[in-house]
Amino acid sequence: MKKLLAATLGVLSAVGGFVDIGDLVAASQAGARFGMGHAWVLVAGVVGICAYAEMAGRIAAVSGRAVFDLVRERLGPRVALLNLVASYLVTVLTLAAELGGVALALHLASRVSYLLWVPVAAFGVWLVLWRMRFQLMERVFGLAGLALVVFAVALFRLPTDWGALARGALHPGAAGQGWAAYWFVAVALFASTVSPYEVFFFSSGGVEEKWSAADLADARASVLVGFPVGGFLALSLVATAAVVFHPTGTSLSTLDQVAAPVVIAFGGVGLAIAALAFFAVTFGAALETGLSAAYAAAQYFGWQWGKRVSPRDAARFHSVLLVSVLLGVLVLLTSVDPVRLTEYMLVVSAVALPLTYLPILIVANDRTYLGDRVNGPLLNLLGAVFLVVIVAASVAAIPLAVTTGMGR
Repeated sequence: MKKLLAATLGVLSAVGGFVDIGDLVAASQAGARFGMGHAWVLVAGVVGICAYAEMAGRIAAVSGRAVFDLVRERLGPRVALLNLVASYLVTVLTLAAELGGVALALHLASRVSYLLWVPVAAFGVWLVLWRMRFQLMERVFGLAGLALVVFAVALFRLPTDWGALARGALHPGAAGQGWAAYWFVAVALFASTVSPYEVFFFSSGGVEEKWSAADLADARASVLVGFPVGGFLALSLVATAAVVFHPTGTSLSTLDQVAAPVVIAFGGVGLAIAALAFFAVTFGAALETGLSAAYAAAQYFGWQWGKRVSPRDAARFHSVLLVSVLLGVLVLLTSVDPVRLTEYMLVVSAVALPLTYLPILIVANDRTYLGDRVNGPLLNLLGAVFLVVIVAASVAAIPLAVTTGMGR
């Protein structure tokens, strides 16, 4: 039980990354349009994020410092500032999308306009970030997000052709939608699984929990349990959308449609569980992104930071946290569609990915900070291959978005 509870940081990081509002939309749209043709993207995302999250966790445990803290010291203030600006922009846009996701989940349960729920969602996120202990927060929202497993269970109630799903996963294709659209969806889905804030949150969370070299086993357990769970939940979204929507060629555009497979399988009970799951994963992701924005700023400027530190002693950290939440609210109050915002956010995220992952690979090989616990040859090979994939996705993101009209 102790080992399982130790994995909840990874579960919250993965649930916030793999099945946040971005993946609820991207994974379901991928399944509806291309069947299981993008399953390989999730597998690649799980392998890559596990490798880099392990590096980030090891850096935090051995050095006692979070990744962004070391990025500025290792790469210099100018390069790190570029990293900070790009990461903060992506993270705040993601925070706005997650707050919109919370509001949409509450709308799904109440039928009250989601715009009326936005301030409520933002206040709830800020209150939890201000008052709830870090370990309790990660366990409550990390475990609550597992309610999304209802999508996997629904596959056994739906008329699922398991052979067809397997063939679709093993033999991906454009399914008549065009290869440009296929690759745009692949890039968007990939970006949603390896969002920059995941590793910032994970390493900073390790510092919050006061990991040391003696906790490396727990850190690895958190990675190897939490992130594959997140990938499995995202794959369940793809599969249920593939079963229900792909045969008819239906394209998804609302959270109600994302929940439809569970409603078909379980009726009103399914809708209630889906609404709870959507609320839990988007609320958890909002907590994660809000903290990540404040972590990055505070670590770059050398401020006192952390949920464990009182607002009086870490005023600037808590101020950035509050400002980030307010910026997210302001974005949503422009009446931008949260789902459309998510789509644009994923493109921006894809472009910014190399600025996040290259510094981690560099620091993870620096004996000044890690001594003899630097990366081994196999992990360096995996990290380098994954970095090439990240760069390819970053370069392709905007041209694909333009040529396909955001995948349409």
